Amino acid sequence: MNQFDNAGGREAKVKYLDGDFQVVTHGQYVVCAVTGQHIPLDELRYWSVARQEAYVDAPASFEAEKRAGALPIQSR
Repeated sequence: MNQFDNAGGREAKVKYLDGDFQVVTHGQYVVCAVTGQHIPLDELRYWSVARQEAYVDAPASFEAEKRAGALPIQSR
């Protein structure tokens, strides 16, 4: 966890674009849609344009894709 998460920072409002994002309301972080963790804007690397959600890391992004039914079903 980032040491500044509880230092009175504000949540940013962000529009997620293909390969980039646009800050709509300034703040220090966004919240991961899967874990609820605060993600400092300078560490934001994973998001969904379709769902307009941020993710803390690749496993959280993968979990969001599974939950959304966006992955092909694999048969064994």
